[in-house]
Order: sequence, then C-alpha cells, then structure tokens
Amino acid sequence: MTTSSLRFTKMHGLGNDFVIINALDSAINLQTLPFAELADRHTGIGFDQLLVISASQKADFFCRIYNADGSEAEQCGNGLRCVARYLHEDGIHTDKHIRIETLAGIFSLEIQNYDHIRACMGIPDITHPMIELHLPLANIPVSILSLGNPHAIARMETLESLPLEQFAAQIAMDKKYFPNGVNVGFMQVLHDNHIRLRTFERGAGETFACGSNACAAAAAGITLGLLQPQVRVDYRYGSLTIEWKGGSEAIYMTGPAARVYAGEITVSA
Repeated sequence: MTTSSLRFTKMHGLGNDFVIINALDSAINLQTLPFAELADRHTGIGFDQLLVISASQKADFFCRIYNADGSEAEQCGNGLRCVARYLHEDGIHTDKHIRIETLAGIFSLEIQNYDHIRACMGIPDITHPMIELHLPLANIPVSILSLGNPHAIARMETLESLPLEQFAAQIAMDKKYFPNGVNVGFMQVLHDNHIRLRTFERGAGETFACGSNACAAAAAGITLGLLQPQVRVDYRYGSLTIEWKGGSEAIYMTGPAARVYAGEITVSA
C-alpha cells in the first residue's frame, strides 16, 4: 500500500458542500481516490460532491464531478459557482467571466461578487410537464426534465412531516423514467415568485441545496403556470434566484459561493 498527500479546498453553496481539487498542474489518478472515505463527515473531510479542475480544449477549464458514493455526475450548479470563485479568488483566472466544461457541456458564469455569481444553466429539456407516479406510499404528480442531468420535481403542500426521503427513493427506483437515477426535488409554492425546495441528489442523498434542481423546480413551475419568470428558491441556508423566460430560452441561476478552508490529507492507494 502506498500513500500520498492530496491538497484540497473545502467550499459550499448554501450548505451544499464540496471538496475542490486542482489538477491543472499535476494529474491525479481518480481511480485510486477513496471517495467514500473522503466523503465521510466523521472520519474524512466530508462533502456532497468532489470537484476536480483540469484543462479544457473547448472552454477555460474542465470540471469533473463525483458524488459522495463515487458515482460521476454530469454537472452541478452550486459546484460550478464554487469553482468559479476558487479560480478567480486564487488568481488562476482573473476575468470575472468564465466558461467551465463539464460532461453536460459548457457553462458560462459571471462573478458579480462572491455572493452573486450568475450561471447560464442551458435550456431546460422538459420531457413530461406533469405525470402521476404510483408509489407504494402515495400517488405523486411530478414534472420530469433535464438540465444536462435528470430531475423529477414534485409539488407538495408542505415539506414537513412527510416521508420525503422514502418518496425520493421510490421515485428514483422507477427505471422506466429514470434509468440512470434522478435528482428529486419537492417544491412548495409560497407565491408566484417564491418557492421552498428540498432536494435528494443521486449518489449523495438529501443535500442542503442543489443549483440545477432549483433551476428544474423553477422551470417546472413556470411551465405549469404556477410561477413568474423570476423565482426565489429558498433552501435551509439561503436562497437562489432563478430566471427563465420559457421555451427555448436559457435558464439562469444566481447565488453565493463560500470558501471554508484549505487543507491536505493523506490518502492510501
């Protein structure tokens, strides 16, 4: 068994937390990374996703995204904002406009300030505006759509005192609609420009926030005529602003990115 040191930066977007690894100058053998050990909040660093920054031939940078269980995600809205702040704050990319390539394509971000980073999240692909899923515990109407990664959005009257974790697991088990899993969002409409959201992400479980799921929830609500083109999305530790004019227009997300600390950990391979 060999050991090596891994330098990292811990960041979060509204409590959705990340470990960021800079692989621009030195390649990292991702196959040897003990994702579950690093993600453990008691014996490791703790994270929802691990983000690896490398060079891109199509954009300013490439970002690979790994969930806590080691599975790979196509993109991550909160993570992209954190990567943008990391690159800008550390002087790696001094322009406030940045283009980041992911498995889901290239995303453009603008740093207004570190509390307001605006990201173009692409055009929502709404495959089913509303269908009813028959679950063991209940029948739940959901909207199914993609923002480069799959989402199911369920409108709920309340987000409290319901077995949402069980609902999310049952929705994700529907292989007819979600052969590759799904990010499940439970949306409570407070006003036509204001919602609350709880998100259960593939490979991570419930997270305190999810940027792409917030975009999906807003897009679903706008499509159904429940929401206006600009929506405030509340999570436990703050809010995102989502803007979408509908149709073939791109959807935009604005929110903060916070740096927690930088460190170094010894990993075994």
